[in-house]
Amino acid sequence: MRLLVTGGAGFIGSNFVRGVYRWKPGWTVTVLDKLTYAGRLENLDDVKTEEGFRFLKGDICDPFSVAEAMEGCDAVVNFAAETHVDRSIEDAASFVRTDVEGVRVLMEEFRRKDRALFLQVSTDEVYGSVEHGSSKEIHKLDPRSPYAASKAGGELLAMSYWTTYGVPVVVTRASNNYGPFQYPEKLIPLFITNAMDGEPLPLYGDGMNVRDWLYVDDHCKALLRILEKSGPGRIYNVGAGQLFTNREVTSAILEATGAPRNLVRYVDDRPGHDRRYCLDVTLMEEELGWKAETPFREGLAMTVEWYRRNRNWWEVIKSGEFREYYKTMYSGRLERSGGYR
Repeated sequence: MRLLVTGGAGFIGSNFVRGVYRWKPGWTVTVLDKLTYAGRLENLDDVKTEEGFRFLKGDICDPFSVAEAMEGCDAVVNFAAETHVDRSIEDAASFVRTDVEGVRVLMEEFRRKDRALFLQVSTDEVYGSVEHGSSKEIHKLDPRSPYAASKAGGELLAMSYWTTYGVPVVVTRASNNYGPFQYPEKLIPLFITNAMDGEPLPLYGDGMNVRDWLYVDDHCKALLRILEKSGPGRIYNVGAGQLFTNREVTSAILEATGAPRNLVRYVDDRPGHDRRYCLDVTLMEEELGWKAETPFREGLAMTVEWYRRNRNWWEVIKSGEFREYYKTMYSGRLERSGGYR
């Protein structure tokens, strides 16, 4: 099978591309990526010499780039998206453009020829905050941030092409991923790298927000299983069933890095911060026989070791654009936090 992987130079996308060449001999990949701040060509160094690998720099909102990239491909896996909630609060427009309009452009090109499957990778955040129980695929969407709303819009648009045109589409809604190559604006890589450098760990609010943590390789294996075994028109939750508060995650990071507890600093919460996410993954287990394999502490240990061995990768990032972003997002919060506790 020849895949087009959009956003394949980002965190999950690059891990997925490596997974294809590791687990699916004979499959080949074309990557289309705009190489924005979180998409990095060096994330693909391990696969750039693999047979059939092709990289194209381009925007999924550009029909010409999309048409060139999709030529000869059997299936599309769309990771391309603006993904960080904090950034969406500051600039919702770019999220709507990429996460909704970009999906429309991809779908228009995809339906021009007979292709196997379009896999739209979405997020558990489309369900909104789930105070009790777990979200099923049939539950209503209730996104509460510009990021979540843009992802909900993108997946709804993709599914409309299945209903209206018969385009073979599958949507996945995944829980929080972590692992190698994750841009250090997200909680786990930010806290790991800050802990390694003795910098404060800015924990939002009371630190009791709950997330389900899914090791990125488990997510990639789920997507490959869908490509092989799922039919069109399906929606699947992809989660690990490993729920932890942000406090618990922070403590685990401190333990794994050997950093002191007094690095933790509670800071002002972000607006509209969802309290809890939890997915029911029965469909993935019963229909496709997939289940997450990696215990959280094992996955976290592997992730910490990767960041320890790849300082050059993240030190360059944190000394560039990220530095100004971090200052904007956290300096005021840290100043108002009243010290370490």
